Amino acid sequence: MCTRCLWVDQSKPDYIEYHDVEWGVPVMDDQTLFEFITLESAQAGLSWYTILKKRQGYKNAFHQFRVEDVALMTEADVERLLSNTDIIRNRLKIRATINNAQAFIKVQQEFGSFARYQWQFVNFKVIVNDIASKEDYLATSDISIIFAKDLKMRGFKFLGPTTIYAHMQACGMVNDHDNGCFRKQEVIDTYLDMNIEEHLT
Repeated sequence: MCTRCLWVDQSKPDYIEYHDVEWGVPVMDDQTLFEFITLESAQAGLSWYTILKKRQGYKNAFHQFRVEDVALMTEADVERLLSNTDIIRNRLKIRATINNAQAFIKVQQEFGSFARYQWQFVNFKVIVNDIASKEDYLATSDISIIFAKDLKMRGFKFLGPTTIYAHMQACGMVNDHDNGCFRKQEVIDTYLDMNIEEHLT
């Protein structure tokens, strides 16, 4: 049996797959980053597993996470999505997704890509944390506070320091796999000889 991170619920196969395949792997393309931003903002106040179960619903509701199409959604779309049981039916969060798409595009225009903007906060290098017990997990970091503040200044919503730290973990800016987790070194090996900055879109 594989040794996995302490937070993984071994009774949920889809949770295990998310941990084993995606969590903590550096993400360098904008469409995936927009997907993660959208899902993380929807999570606020809820469990990640709740959002994970609705991931396909979000994909269908928000144009397969094509940011240009989401940015063009209207108040009529908001009203329609409020009856969509495949997503979290929260008016403010739905509006925030559309708002965040518009802000995301502005970042792309300024930096060339959202990936390049995002990865600058860690100087284009993955932070590998020493996680020996549950007490070692962080909820925020100095960088997530700075990152979230900058996003807020740029008009993003539902993306505070705690949410952004979870985003940083999910998309590999931070490797927070437990020291004993089989994925910790595997993930490191995926980028060990890579210049992340050169691989950004």
